[in-house]
Amino acid sequence: MTGTAEVLERLVAFDTVSARSNLDLVGYVEAFLKERGFAVTRMPDDTGQKAGLYAQIGPEGAGVLLSAHTDVVPVEGQAWTRDPFRLTAEGDRLYGRGTTDMKGFLAAMLSAADRAARRDLREPLKLSISYDEEVGCLGMARMAPELQTLVGKPRACIVGEPTGMQVAVGHKGKRAFRAICHGQAGHSALAPRFVNALHLAGDFMTELRGIQDWLAAEGARDAAYDVPHATVHVGTLSGGTALNIVPDRAEMAFELRFLGDDVPDAIVRRIMAAAERVSAAHPGGRIEVETVNAYPGLSVAPGAEVVRVVRHLAGNAGTLKVAFGTEAGFFDRMGVPTVVCGPGSMEGQGHKADEYIETAQLALCDAMLDRVLDSLT
Repeated sequence: MTGTAEVLERLVAFDTVSARSNLDLVGYVEAFLKERGFAVTRMPDDTGQKAGLYAQIGPEGAGVLLSAHTDVVPVEGQAWTRDPFRLTAEGDRLYGRGTTDMKGFLAAMLSAADRAARRDLREPLKLSISYDEEVGCLGMARMAPELQTLVGKPRACIVGEPTGMQVAVGHKGKRAFRAICHGQAGHSALAPRFVNALHLAGDFMTELRGIQDWLAAEGARDAAYDVPHATVHVGTLSGGTALNIVPDRAEMAFELRFLGDDVPDAIVRRIMAAAERVSAAHPGGRIEVETVNAYPGLSVAPGAEVVRVVRHLAGNAGTLKVAFGTEAGFFDRMGVPTVVCGPGSMEGQGHKADEYIETAQLALCDAMLDRVLDSLT
């Protein structure tokens, strides 16, 4: 049998930062699953440099679906004291990029797949393995139409993002935007005669902060989240070429994260109206706002059957809602009962230098997946 830590060592060794190809890892996983009798479908992206996988073993039927992504966040600029792409065992910790987010769960999935191949299944075990999750769930958005046909109607889907093996029943949805602010170039000695694109951006940012204030005061609320309301966040702003040139272009990246009870289209209309107001206040200038990517949120009733089932599978775990986004909303939109439950702590380890996962967390995950296999036999 192939253990989870052994598989994790192989997975960590693949440098699958989102900006790079994941095909070497995908080739390893595909061969691993086919050797154990899984039917595997590869889903390449348009570039041919990335791919996702869907795999299934056992008879046709509902079964249980497990989901993980293959990509990890960069290590550049972080103060690692160990090789991030070599699994390092120290005490009860396993260090390496992606150990928590989320190659730990992917390794547990593959180890469970190895055990499933030795079982007489009466229902199928289904696996979804994606790419480009860390850059806005782009891979899952591309895979979803084909996946919807392949997965059928599992009675439960577990997305194994790190929750400390608690059952997450909700997270916010997200829309990411790019605002291009167009001004007029000119000599800075005559600056008032021209439209400064950075000034446009600054005024638009002020409007966005006003929308954030409105959301905090008047928007939907859910006390289960650390931040109990929708948020608008500006992440980057760039523009200008020299101090003595009035900039004619500035670019801003910003996002909206919203609750299940929010109406995101209504919030977006406020954002667009703000861009129009700022543009109108600066004759000769304009702001274009485009959606870069989006993913749905997740909102599962605490009393839903999938929650009861996965809490039992996870050892009577508690429930919570998480601040970070996942691919769970895509499966939920397919009509698949879905929750998030996986090993590790996103707050404690996610995206950090010297990322690690505790062996005890992997053991709890292995136990959960053993119960999954028991439920399929």
